[in-house]
This record gives sequence, structure tokens and C-alpha cells, in this order.
Amino acid sequence: MSFIPEFTIMPSTQCQTLATLSGWGRCPIVQGREIKSDDLCTASLDANLSRGLGRSYGDSSLPGRASDTVVNTTLADRLLGFDERSGILRAEAGVSLAQLNRVFLPRKWFVPVTPGTQFVTLGGAIASDVHGKNHHIDGCFGNHVLSIKLRVADGRILDCSPGIEAELFWATVGGMGLTGHILEATVQMRAIASPWIWGESERIAGLDAMIDGLRLAATQWPMTVGWIDCLARGQHLGRGILMKGRWAEVSEAPRQAAKAKGRLRVPFALPAFALNRASMKAFNFLYYRKHYQPLVQGIVDPQSFFYPLDKLDNWNLIYGRRGFTQYQCVLPYGNDNGPARRFLERFVAEGGMGFLCVIKDCGSEGRGMLSFPKSGISIAIDFPVQGAETQRFVNRLNELVAAEGGRIYLAKDTFTLAEHFRAMEPRLEAFNRVRRLWDPTGKFRSAQSIRLMGDAA
Repeated sequence: MSFIPEFTIMPSTQCQTLATLSGWGRCPIVQGREIKSDDLCTASLDANLSRGLGRSYGDSSLPGRASDTVVNTTLADRLLGFDERSGILRAEAGVSLAQLNRVFLPRKWFVPVTPGTQFVTLGGAIASDVHGKNHHIDGCFGNHVLSIKLRVADGRILDCSPGIEAELFWATVGGMGLTGHILEATVQMRAIASPWIWGESERIAGLDAMIDGLRLAATQWPMTVGWIDCLARGQHLGRGILMKGRWAEVSEAPRQAAKAKGRLRVPFALPAFALNRASMKAFNFLYYRKHYQPLVQGIVDPQSFFYPLDKLDNWNLIYGRRGFTQYQCVLPYGNDNGPARRFLERFVAEGGMGFLCVIKDCGSEGRGMLSFPKSGISIAIDFPVQGAETQRFVNRLNELVAAEGGRIYLAKDTFTLAEHFRAMEPRLEAFNRVRRLWDPTGKFRSAQSIRLMGDAA
């Protein structure tokens, strides 16, 4: 493998502190011990969990106890090797997708799957088995991971792959860090024709047209996603904007890669009175109406296409001091799109309110034992935390999702109860069997695994 000159090996750095930690939703906020080190082999030896850039929304990367130790991997961000002929990359777990994009986009290589933010570490992408706009074609991130180096509970460091310790490998992919510490990974990067996107967007009048449009676009486009107005009712329920894209050919693209754009910053948490149903309805209406042309086509820079929210630093502060959560579920298509319709109708009827609602059709279920997507429609909605009412609201959504045969995304979850998770997740027993085989004393745990999986508090 050839090496990437932009990344150099620096002297080892390590510090341990008592820390106040939270996920991107800023709820809950917990206490724990955090180690920041560029030597993951040493730092992970006695730690209970690894944590990257903290972009999981809830408590999946938070310590389960105040005495637990969490390894922050972000100092371990070296690229260890890259084969320019095959596109095979080996890197430490703390490298971010943003760093990979900076190095590889100009070279016409891209990560095989990306979520809606590039501020995710390689280890986090594997632990959450992230998915993106190309799920109907390429599946989740784990499909493109060739091997991982993993520290397991007894202290050993193992090489795992689909052919070596395969059961442990697939429990780790999407396993939310509960099988061990991911130290390194080898990933198949994707060759692209140019570092630009050819995109198309169209305004859609309602839910049936949106889902039909997504399913049709999936047969013609490698990347698709929709934004919908989650507060509209009646015939307008599910109206929104359908976006499609592919990597532009050389003849279509500008000669140079897109330049990095300046980013705005939210300076403080907005006051609670700014977050109300009226302001959110106005935002949704205006966002829908600003797409005044029925169809828009043209060249789009990849940052805008993949990561629109990354333009705004600390955008999570928009939701105020209590923080926010995202409810993301995947539902079967059903007859006449019934599950998705009933979900949105319940969201509105129960008083739900949110700025952002993303809808996506998903391809086949991944091999990760707890990977989120499966064939159906994924719906993700951000909304502010409002005390005990948020718990009751999520309970009611979960009851519907479980009854419809759907499930939730662990990387976004904050409030799901253990009984609802068990009702949604028939794979949990198999996952726990593998987990306990490698970690019989329950060394690896998180606040989420205590909440959902019965780990000792």
C-alpha cells in the first residue's frame, strides 16, 4: 500500500479527565471518565466504550456509569495505507469522513457510504453501520468494510472480517461499540468520475406521490432522498421535495473540485419560546414553497448534496437548552403506503412538531446483527425535548412502529423503552449471544445498553 503524505505520525499523546458528556442531541448529559489518546492500543485496555465525534444523537456513546471510562478516538486519525489502484484504505478508527473527503475527493475517490454529516469517525461509521442516500444500491457502510482490528474484553486484539471471526465481525458492524474497541479498519473506497454531483430535485404534492417517486427514482438514480413537511395534514400530508443524484461525468463537471465554503455558527442555544408549532409550520411551508419550480437540474457540489446541515456549526443549539432528539424508524411499505401514512398521521395527531423530516426508501437488510435499515420506508424527524411529555410521545410512536413491523435506529435513539425495543428487534437474542460469548462479564456497556438491553447499571 502507498501512504498518504498529508497525515504524519506524531509523538503519542494521552490525557484522562472527568468529563461531562452528551450526544449531539444534548440530552441526556452524563458524567464519566474520558481518555483522549492517539494510542488506542494502550488507551482501550481497561476502557468500557469508545467514542468518536459524538454525533450519535442520544446515549449510545455515553458511559453507563460515572465510574466508567470512555476512549475518545479522535486523536487517532492516521491514514495507514492506501492502494491507488484498488482503492483499499487502511486507517485508524478516529479519522473522520471530513478528513477522508478532503484527501480523497480531489483524487476522485469517495467513501462508499456516507450519512448526512461528514463529522463522523470511521469507527463510529462502522459501530452504527451508517447508511445514506445510496442504500437502495450499496447498502450500509459495513458492506464495504474488508476488515477491522478490534480489542475484545479479555484484552486481545483480533483481526476480524467476513471470513475471519465472521460472527464477531457482523456483531460489531452496527453493534454500537458493545463488542469491543475498533482500533483500525480496512475499507473499500469508491472510484468516482468527478468530484461533483449531477442532481435533480422536484416538488411533490403528497405522501403517495413521494413514496412512488422514491421507488421509481431508485431504479434510475444511485442516490435518492426526500424532505417532507411533517406538519401538513389531509391531502398535503407528506408533501415535500424529492432529491436525486449521481456522480457527474467529466464532460458535465467543472474542471476543479469545489472549494471549501465558509460555515456559519449558531452562537448560543435559542430560547424555548422560539420553538413552537407556529414557527415550525412556517418554516416547513416556506421550505416547501421556495422550491417554486416543479423540476430543477444541474451540477451540485458534494458538500451541499450530502451534508447540507454541516454548513451550520452547532446547529443542534437551535433546539434550545433542553436539547432535541431524532426519531428515526423504518417501516414496511404495506398496502397503499399504509404504515408510513399511519406513522405521520399519529405524529401530527399527537402534537409532534419538527423542522426537519427526511424520508428514504431502503434496500435489503444488512448483515450487521443490529444494523438499522431493511426493505421499506425510513422516516427521520428532529424535535425538541419537552420533559416527560417527550417520553410519552416516543412511547406512542414506538407502539405504532412495533405493531407495523418496523424498528428504530439506535444511533438516533434517546427515549425508547426496553420492552418496545425487544418488540421491534427479533435479532437481539442472537446479538446478545455473540456479545456474551466474547464479553461474559459485561465489560463493554453504554448508557443506551443499560436502558435497552438490561446491562447492569
